[in-house]
Amino acid sequence: MIRKFRNEDLEQIMQLWLQSNIQAHGFIEKTYWKSHYSEVRKMMPEAEIYVFDCEDGILGFLGLQEDYIAGIFVGENNRGRGIGKHLLQCAKQNRDSLSLHVYLKNERAVRFYKKEGFHIAGEQTDIETGEQEYLMEWKKKVL
Repeated sequence: MIRKFRNEDLEQIMQLWLQSNIQAHGFIEKTYWKSHYSEVRKMMPEAEIYVFDCEDGILGFLGLQEDYIAGIFVGENNRGRGIGKHLLQCAKQNRDSLSLHVYLKNERAVRFYKKEGFHIAGEQTDIETGEQEYLMEWKKKVL
């Protein structure tokens, strides 16, 4: 079930945020993610967050800032089960367009976003990590 973030979710989604980033971005030092933990934790309640919740707990979440996807996070053991797709569909229902940044080396995520209708709109270097990243965009099709 997808629902909006509640304050009591914070600890669980922060653990998921940290673990998912470390697992998906093996090309970036773990210390980078750990050093940003407190800052991200403070910002979480200000974002529009949707969580994929079930009897086993929170399996994934999506964070939005306006029409920008700050991230989709799904636990390593739950990837490939459609959780990210469901979260993204929820965001698409409420927006006419979406954008996000994704590291070029995160090939699985790039493929996922392309499959979900996003296109590459630009490329840049993330100043903090030195890694190349795509700007990807999606627009709702007008019938």
